Amino acid sequence: QVQLVESGGGLVQAGGSLTLSCEVSGSTSSSYGLAWFRQAPGKEREFVAGIRGGDRKTQYATSVKDRFAISTNNAKNTVYLQMNSLKPEDTAIYYCARRTGNPIVSMMRQVQAYEDWGQGTQVTVSS
Repeated sequence: QVQLVESGGGLVQAGGSLTLSCEVSGSTSSSYGLAWFRQAPGKEREFVAGIRGGDRKTQYATSVKDRFAISTNNAKNTVYLQMNSLKPEDTAIYYCARRTGNPIVSMMRQVQAYEDWGQGTQVTVSS
């Protein structure tokens, strides 16, 4: 089975930066997609950023574009989310997710497209 473990969350002041990491293990598939989602209190889980395993094509939510960057290591067993210029609105639990099979672009933003999830890491941005 696939396991994803997030790390790197914490408390940061507005305008600061934080990098999240997610280690992926247990997968033998070379075709996959990885993504970061977040969920704030009282809100639904929303897409933040995604990356396609095959070609590293990325997608970003408009709310984080030009501030966040998603990437993978060379082995593609770790996915990162570099967060810059953080805002209080970014406060949420951040989850990494994986799907088996290369997603088409339109699928990368959908919660339902992902079958494996981490337990989340809390990011809190103070004013």
